[in-house]
Amino acid sequence: MSVTCLRGLRRSACFGGRYLSHQAEQHTALYDLHVAHGGKMVDFAGWQLPAVYGSFTPLQSTAQTRTKASLFDVSHMLQWTLNGRDASECLEHMCVADVQGIAENRGTLSVLTNEQGGIIDDFIINRLASDKLYLVSNAGNAETDIAHVKPIIDDFARSGKDVSFSVMEGFSLLALQGPSSAAVLATATPYDLSSVSFMGGFTANLFGLAECRLTRCGYTGEDGFEISVPSEHATALAERLLAAINGETVKLAGLAARDTLRLEAGLCLHGNDIDDTTTPVEAGLAWCIGKRRRETWNFIGGAAIRQQLKDKPTQRRVGFVSTGPVARAGSRILDLDGKELGSITSGAPSPTLGQNVAMGYIASSHAKAGTPVQLQVRKNAIKSATSKMPFVPAKYFTAAK
Repeated sequence: MSVTCLRGLRRSACFGGRYLSHQAEQHTALYDLHVAHGGKMVDFAGWQLPAVYGSFTPLQSTAQTRTKASLFDVSHMLQWTLNGRDASECLEHMCVADVQGIAENRGTLSVLTNEQGGIIDDFIINRLASDKLYLVSNAGNAETDIAHVKPIIDDFARSGKDVSFSVMEGFSLLALQGPSSAAVLATATPYDLSSVSFMGGFTANLFGLAECRLTRCGYTGEDGFEISVPSEHATALAERLLAAINGETVKLAGLAARDTLRLEAGLCLHGNDIDDTTTPVEAGLAWCIGKRRRETWNFIGGAAIRQQLKDKPTQRRVGFVSTGPVARAGSRILDLDGKELGSITSGAPSPTLGQNVAMGYIASSHAKAGTPVQLQVRKNAIKSATSKMPFVPAKYFTAAK
């Protein structure tokens, strides 16, 4: 995947402390490290982030992540906390998750929804304590997210509820991803990593540098950890992780590889594959709606989503595989007679599979896996078929019971 392939990724301004609208380009704490390692810096959501590093291609970086480990700087993501004894109740008003059912040091993926059931953003929820939730959402939506949640939180507080929120200023976020991630992290802490399953979290001092919050998750489909670290220690931590074991086990990876990896894993990019006009039902994310939440549907957009589940959606997000020219975002999906059925939202060559993969929305009548279709790429009608996702099987870790 070339740097120009990043043109389909959403880019927008952020605010709130370091997330300020119309602010000059922003640098993460690892900016100098990226440059020193040959990072080709590009604008993403108002941040200068590495797309690739020197001559290490996205294909090589993807293979590195799938076979060993890669380190991604995702410090542009919005890290925030929701605090108080009524924090869970407040968040449940805004999202589809059974927040009250999340145990301490566990987490889940969820979505913020509008009254029509559209996805304002997808985000990760982690419970730190009975009265504290740690949340990570998309940098490109920071302004929208804060503008959406702040009035709701303020209304809850004015009604006498104990709830407040704060953006985590002064913290960076690193993602260590790949099958060697746990072995690498074991050189940094004596914590029993074998006891932590996918979406589990814990706090540990890494390399004696600083207390960090770790969550066993990521955006690649591989085993891995996202590490929230005080920004003043971020560079030192990254350097120690890169030097771990033999100095070749972990390599820096940029946006180009990250986009290919998440696409191979069938994971959505907000602004491309989901947005405030698509619902969890259409996007194949209805599994995010907690069982208990389906008893009352008492969250924003709940009535609309319940009705859509009853009526069935007219379109669904599905995968596609093909060879030849690559179908990227905006390519039309056609039936064998040339009738338009939908459009591609993300597409790229898959280094792991040796063929092209894509996802998009198609008429529900043609959404069954294996349905033959055509993908319009410029003047070419490329033969394809609908496919289940992920394209590359997920390798999330489950601890022994």
